[in-house]
Order: sequence, then structure tokens, then C-alpha cells
Amino acid sequence: MESQEQEKKSRVVKVDSKETWESYVSQTTNQGCPIVAHFTASWCVPSVAMNPFVEELASSHQDILFLTVDVDEVKVTYFISYN
Repeated sequence: MESQEQEKKSRVVKVDSKETWESYVSQTTNQGCPIVAHFTASWCVPSVAMNPFVEELASSHQDILFLTVDVDEVKVTYFISYN
């Protein structure tokens, strides 16, 4: 039963703030780990349709950190100007 729960657990990490974003970017930069960021919105059908694909990629590439950012929940202007 526990292994089924682990299989269903998402490997995509939700970013809910600028601070969360900065924390993950800092950690992965220090560790030399690549990041894939999926910017999405509940009203954007193509981005929602990509969710299962992003989950599949995250399961297949466990050495990469996959992040998801809901543009309606987090101020995206920060991400646009991020270096």
C-alpha cells in the first residue's frame, strides 16, 4: 500500500511564492542540479493538458528538479525579470 502512495506522489514541486522559488533555485544551483519550470494557469487549457507530461518527465528524470508555478497564484513579473 505504501509503495502505491509513493508512486502516486507527485515529483513536481509547487512554487507558491517568490521566496520558495529563490530557495529552490539557490539549492539546485549549489548542487549543480538542473531545473525545469512549468508555468501554468487553471484557465489555460494547453498548460493544464501538459501536467501529465510534466509529471511523467519528473518521474523519468529524477536528477532534475521539476517546478510548477501557477501564474495566478504567484506574481509572474518577478520570474520574467529573474536572471
